Amino acid sequence: MSEPKEIFVRLDRCMGCHSCELACAVEHSRSRSLYGAIAEQPRPKARVYVESVLSKTPVPIVCRHCEDAPCMHACIAGAIRRSEEGVVVTQSDKCIGCWTCVMVCPYGVIGRQIEEHKAYRCDRCPERAVPACVDACPTKALVYRSVKDFSRDARQAASAGILGVQGG
Repeated sequence: MSEPKEIFVRLDRCMGCHSCELACAVEHSRSRSLYGAIAEQPRPKARVYVESVLSKTPVPIVCRHCEDAPCMHACIAGAIRRSEEGVVVTQSDKCIGCWTCVMVCPYGVIGRQIEEHKAYRCDRCPERAVPACVDACPTKALVYRSVKDFSRDARQAASAGILGVQGG
C-alpha cells in the first residue's frame, strides 16, 4: 500500500485569492457547477479557509485529519470516523448538530451547516484524484503529496538554496 497523501501548504506561494475556497464549495454542491451552486439552498460551504494574519499574510487552513483526532473522540453521536484511507470523516446522517467537534478542533476547520443542523469538514474530495482546492490553486500553494515526498522536495529545495542553485 502506498503512503497516504496529505494536503500541505506552501505559505510563500499563497496570495489570498480564495480560489481554493470557491472550488471546494462548488465541489461539495449538489450541482457541482459554479452557476448551479450559486442558486442552491442551503448554500454550499467550503471546507478550506483562507485566513489573513499578522500583516495580512494569507494562510490556507484545512482539516489535518489528526492521528489522534480530538473531534472523533469528542463526538457523542459517533458520527465521526476514520476511513480506510486515513481521512477523518463526518457521517452527516449520524450527526446531531451538537457542535462538540467544533469546540475541540484545534484548527477551527469544522464548519456548521446551520440550515441542516450538521457539521462538515474536509473530506479530501474522495471522488477526485486531487482535491478540488489543490487543483484550483493558481500558485500551487496547496500540494497533495505523501509526507515522504513533500519532505524530500523540501530538503531538495533547501539544499539547492544553500548551494545557490536556481530553480530548486
